[in-house]
Amino acid sequence: MKNRINFISHQGKKVLLVDCSNCSPEQLEQFAQLVPPHVTAEPRGSVLLLADFTGAKMDKKSLDRLKPALVFDRPHLKRSAWVGADSLPRVFYEHLKSFSQRELPTFKTREEALDWLVAD
Repeated sequence: MKNRINFISHQGKKVLLVDCSNCSPEQLEQFAQLVPPHVTAEPRGSVLLLADFTGAKMDKKSLDRLKPALVFDRPHLKRSAWVGADSLPRVFYEHLKSFSQRELPTFKTREEALDWLVAD
């Protein structure tokens, strides 16, 4: 799972890619533990994060594990974007947005999301 969390470069800017594509609910639970240390190691308000949920499966348990992670790393984020959120139940996506008090903009492709993340 760790190899699915990497900093990449897009238009000369560093973006944390969290590749949750085609993950099971149990794998999503692992991401909830693995991602925050990557984010919080960076300065507050500096992280550009792209999460790809294409083909991922989420259940109530994985939802409950993701909620605290979204709140915990919020101070370190500059912007975040999601791809493939349509793979998730809409009610889960809305619940995550509400709980985390974060905007979670969604995009059809990684390229669109990356372009939005690095735009000033």
